[in-house]
Formats: sequence, C-alpha cells, structure tokens
Amino acid sequence: MYFIYILKSLKDFKTYAGYAENVLIRLKQHNSGKVYATRNRRPLEILYIEKVATLDYAKKRETYWKAGGGRRKLQKYFKTGFPPINLS
Repeated sequence: MYFIYILKSLKDFKTYAGYAENVLIRLKQHNSGKVYATRNRRPLEILYIEKVATLDYAKKRETYWKAGGGRRKLQKYFKTGFPPINLS
C-alpha cells in the first residue's frame, strides 16, 4: 500500500507531490531537512493524500500531480476546498 501526498510550503506557499508507504514518517523527513527538494521550503504541511495499491501506480499518480492536469486540479481544490485526509 502506497500513498500519494501533496505538501504545501508555509514559507513560499508552493506545493510538492510525492509518494511513500508511510506519509507521516515522510513528512517528518521533509520537515527535518533530509529531503533535498524541500529542504529550503520548510515548514511543510499535508494538503492531500490518496491511497494506491502498487508502487507502479503510485509513480504514475505522482507524475499526474506534477503535470498540467494535476496542477489544474490543485488549483480547483484551492478554490473549492481539499477532500478530507484519510490515512486508513
């Protein structure tokens, strides 16, 4: 089981998409500066999470969120509100 997550920087308000087996551990890694891509954008908070079954699908969904379609959907969520976070 994998999770796709979208983080928001509270410093520059930009978003970051990634995937992990444990989102809470991964968020701690991001906020402690262990992830190069987000090191200078701390602190970060979780905006969105979706659960997927396989690593291959997780990679595809991450690519979607980083591409145009996913970015447009994020803009829509910023206007209408994000779905509730469910880690179970």
